Amino acid sequence: MIKIYFQGTYGAYSHLAALSIDPQAKIIPCKTFDECFLNASKDENSKIIVPESNRITGNIGIEYLIFKYRLNIYSEYFQKIEHNLLGIPGAKILDIKDVYSHGQALSQCSKFIKAHNLIEHVRADTAGSAEMIAKTQDKTKAAIASSLSAETYDLKIIKKNIENEKGNLTRFLLMGKNVFQPDFEKRKYITSFLFKLKSKPAALYQSLGGFAINGVNLTKLQSYPEKNTFDSFFFLCEIEGHIEDIKIQKSLEELGLHCQDFHVLGVFEADKQREK
Repeated sequence: MIKIYFQGTYGAYSHLAALSIDPQAKIIPCKTFDECFLNASKDENSKIIVPESNRITGNIGIEYLIFKYRLNIYSEYFQKIEHNLLGIPGAKILDIKDVYSHGQALSQCSKFIKAHNLIEHVRADTAGSAEMIAKTQDKTKAAIASSLSAETYDLKIIKKNIENEKGNLTRFLLMGKNVFQPDFEKRKYITSFLFKLKSKPAALYQSLGGFAINGVNLTKLQSYPEKNTFDSFFFLCEIEGHIEDIKIQKSLEELGLHCQDFHVLGVFEADKQREK
């Protein structure tokens, strides 16, 4: 049986994403993202599901682990984020004084929190906050978390969909140790890779010329300093297209002339959400 590791506790949005991708897999929680990556790097029969970015709040901050472990990306999945106010059975909105959740969830529900004069308490994750509320059995305390958390910890959904903006999405990446890429067909693909440039003036500008000449669209380009330095950088890049497409190959050949390190992270089908 395939194992899928996720950061957090049961009921987290990562747990929800894992169930959506493979409901038959054995889904296992980890305390940290580093633990997720470490487990997958040791076991060929395991995968990880990790949040990479959020439509509203931006990057989650796992890029340093992508650099460190260089696991293969199998797919992307856009999970709809619907925050709910969860309390113990019998609790009502007027009973709630304190609300607990991950910092991003609290930020994404700030209007609701202010409108009801709730006192915010930042915790490590949303589902862990729900688990804590279930243990305390205090009707003055509530958590902001998923409907799966309510089901997991026998909590009441006091108010559904309390997020500031509807239609919020988190992009998850399914990753693992084994290298796999889909056959090149008439579908939309994403190619993801890391590169480090040679130290010379205008290196980044020169290295990206091949993408412009060949009409390749970059959907992500982020720089991150190497460990213990601020003058040497890695770049995380994603482009539209399959690595076997001739225009992609020509673009990467041009990029390679300027690199001292290059590593393909994965080729995978673009999620249908990109078309919406």
